[in-house]
Amino acid sequence: MRIAVPREIKNNENRVALTPAGVHELVKAGHDVTVENDAGLGSAIPNEEYTDAGARIGADADATWEAGELVLKVKEPIEAEYHRIKSHHTLFTYLHLAASRPCTDALVESGATAIAYETVRTAGGALPLLVPMSEVAGRLSVQAGAYHLQRSEGGRGTLLGGVPGTPAGRVVIIGAGVSGMNAAAIAVGMGADVTLLDLDKNKLRAADDLYRGRIRTVVSNSFEVKRFAAEADLLVGAVLVPGARAPKVVTQEVLDVMKPGAVLVDIAIDQGGCFEHSRPTTHDDPTFTVDDKIFYCVANMPGTVPGTSTHALTSATLPYVMKIAGRGWVEALKSDAALAEGLNTYQGQVTNGPVAEAFGLPLLPVEDILAKA
Repeated sequence: MRIAVPREIKNNENRVALTPAGVHELVKAGHDVTVENDAGLGSAIPNEEYTDAGARIGADADATWEAGELVLKVKEPIEAEYHRIKSHHTLFTYLHLAASRPCTDALVESGATAIAYETVRTAGGALPLLVPMSEVAGRLSVQAGAYHLQRSEGGRGTLLGGVPGTPAGRVVIIGAGVSGMNAAAIAVGMGADVTLLDLDKNKLRAADDLYRGRIRTVVSNSFEVKRFAAEADLLVGAVLVPGARAPKVVTQEVLDVMKPGAVLVDIAIDQGGCFEHSRPTTHDDPTFTVDDKIFYCVANMPGTVPGTSTHALTSATLPYVMKIAGRGWVEALKSDAALAEGLNTYQGQVTNGPVAEAFGLPLLPVEDILAKA
């Protein structure tokens, strides 16, 4: 199969969808890999490492997209890339379509087969291709929040760990999934006073067992969210509904009781955000202020630490890439129910339920496609 790896062009997106190790495995299996010129530089991977592994270097984006049947990316295509998506392409990347009607429309119009990393889901509900980036984003959320709490950045001037004789900063995390638990790990490590809220008592029980009283665990509801948000120096939103728009768990009513200079970090921004006022920001301009509170809503947080993120992501995606390349996407999806969950568009139709529901579009069930293919 002909595989293409374009350079990412989203603001400060320094990850790349395939490492030289991945190229080596694909070429060894008989596939042809084209990597766009300098696609790996942001992750400190020069062209020479790709060519040594057996890849060709595409002169530019157009040449690279044209060279591929299977196109591997990290982030969803943005407007400048829409014209390059063709009906013969199988696109494998993060898509987050329920939060983007323009990208959904572009993929439907193109007729491409689009498989989303974030909706590949096992029978047990695990999200194997979302986990590594959720780990990175969760850890970065507290790091970014701590920075923007500095008075020089407009924050309250609070040091999360405090010092002897002063209280620690208060961190409130909504969501005890992968990103929320990783946020908790960093907040605890910094010495903060940490509260973790979730609807799932089993997750809270696991967190309580892990930290043995070092963090406060609370069953989440609107009353408790408002109560603990009022005390927070840093509020982290880590709420996820796989494939669907994130629910708005922090409303204006909650914001009204928060302290001036408090920082809110929305990890769920790729799925539309879980705070009422959230809107996507970039690494170049990461924050905005609402009612004297600072919102950090960068939509590609792991892109700022590509040395870690690229290798973590590609180690997770490569087995699926090998399967798609080796069998073709139809047989790959038939043989792997988790991968079948990732199909989002096919021949101009939406194949993912939450995406169809988000925009009132007709749904073509994946089962129907695979039964006829």
